[in-house]
Parts: sequence; C-alpha cells; structure tokens
Amino acid sequence: MPAVIVDSAIYVDGKRAVEPGSLEEIYDACRSREGIAWIGLYKPTAEEFESVAEEFELHPLAVEDALDAHQRPKLERYGETLFVVLRPARYVDESETVEFGETHVFVGKSFVITVRHSEVPDLSEVRQRLEEDPELLRRGPEAILHAIMDQVVDDYGPVADGLENDIQEIESQVFGGSADVSRRVYELSREVIQFQRAADPLNEVLGALMRGEIIDVDSEVGRYLRDVQDHAQHVSDRLSGYRELLQSILSVNLTLVSLSQNEQVKKISAWAAILFAPTLIGTVYGMNFDHMPELHWLLGYPFALMLMVLTSVLLYFVFKRRGWL
Repeated sequence: MPAVIVDSAIYVDGKRAVEPGSLEEIYDACRSREGIAWIGLYKPTAEEFESVAEEFELHPLAVEDALDAHQRPKLERYGETLFVVLRPARYVDESETVEFGETHVFVGKSFVITVRHSEVPDLSEVRQRLEEDPELLRRGPEAILHAIMDQVVDDYGPVADGLENDIQEIESQVFGGSADVSRRVYELSREVIQFQRAADPLNEVLGALMRGEIIDVDSEVGRYLRDVQDHAQHVSDRLSGYRELLQSILSVNLTLVSLSQNEQVKKISAWAAILFAPTLIGTVYGMNFDHMPELHWLLGYPFALMLMVLTSVLLYFVFKRRGWL
C-alpha cells in the first residue's frame, strides 16, 4: 500500500469485510461487493491522488481543491458525489496557540475518501468508533461523514477551553499593569477570528445536510447531525462571546494606559513647576541691575535662598494634596 494511504477497508452490512493490500484490490472489491469503501489519505500529491480520482470519477475542481489545502469550510455536490471541506483545530499548550488543519471528504453512493492535510482529526479513532457501532455504519456513507464532522466539532471544545483560559490570564495581566498585554490581546483576537472562520460555516453545512438540500440523508443520521449542529452552534456562540470580551479588554487596557500616562504627565508637570520656582527666583536675582534694593541687603542672599525653599516646599504640598505626586 502506498504510504499516503493511512487506512482503507470495505464495509458490508456495517462490518469490516475486506482489508485490501493495494489500490487495485480496493477498486476490485468496490466493483464486486455491495458495500462501502472508506479510503483514508494523508497529504497526497497530484500523482498519488490521480488514480483514486479516476477510479471514483471525482470532479477535477474538487480534486484541485482537495490538493490545494487552502479552502474554507464548505459543502458542494458534483454529480452523485459530495465534497466537504472541514477545518479541524487543536490547542497547543506549550505555545498557547491554536493550530488549524484541513480535511476534505468525498462521499459517494458506495465510497468515502478522506484527504487530511494535518494531524487532526484522528480519523483512526473515528473509524474504530464506527466499527464498534455496526448499526450506525450500515446506514451508509453519510454515517461516516457524520462521524468525521462530529470528531472535528468535539475537538473544538478543548480549543475553546484553552482560549478561555488565555483570556482569563489576560484579564489578570491588564489590571496588573503588564506592558505586553496589548500584543497578546491582538494575537488572541486573530486566533478567535480564525477559529470563527473554521467553525461558523459548519452550521450552514450541517443545516443543508439535514434539510436534504444536497442529498437525501437517513432520518437516524439526520438526528445525529442535529446533535453535531447543536455542539457547533455552542462553539460559535462561545467564540462570539470571546471576541466581544477581547474587544472590551482591549478598550479597558487602552483606558488604563491613558490613565497611567496622565499620571506620569501630572508627576512630570508637578516636579517641573517645583524646580521652575527656585530657577525663576535665582534668575531674577542674577540680573545684577544697579537699582535692585535687595542686592544691598545684608540678609538678601539668605532671603533669596529661603524664598526658593519655601516656594518649592509649598508647591510640593499643594501637588501632593491634589494627588499629582
């Protein structure tokens, strides 16, 4: 089997019946058996995917999108084949960032082809869970599509939790006077927006599937899809709340920064006034004009020094009382 094929099997009546050893065996099994083929591919090249695309008559536009791996979440139909783009995500604790992947799913009457361009979602777990539930698996390829979408949405939960923890940390940093918090708020806002772009379109995709606008879906599978849509909507609502909260945090931070800057300006202005007073007095008495009576006083020099000190002290207490110092 080519290394690009992660797993493949033929399912008959909800059970794993055939495990082909090559693509040709997969094709032969699909032609000779009444079952569902599920082929899992990981980062295939155009040459590696060409044989699969020809055998299952995949539309060239869908094939191009699947190989490009820069698509938004969507659901399209090409003849009898559905093409679904999903954007899985995972939270990286070490860097406190969110990584986004891309998974494409081709769904036909008797086959499902998954093309992954990231480590998530772990479709081996999805396959194992489905194989343990033959009753659901025998309901057709749409049941496999549901299981994949369910895994993607379930993986969104820990990502949303991670973002929530980051936001709580930022709230503490804002009121703690951290200097780098504005940059972190900006980075988190970008992650939340990217997350929304990955999660929000799923509601439309799931809605179209349940309404039967693209393909007729088994009623039981439709109930499962409705549950997935509820979870996806919950994630979307959380992300909308996070985005608004981050905007509020940014506004509060800007306000606190402005207040801090005002306090600094007040202190600088107060000390400037205190230092200016003795400078002014010294400047006046340093003019050396002949007709200045104070120059001929015996106590003129001590008087000037005392005047400087008293003026500075008076100004200091005035600014201190007003909270400028």
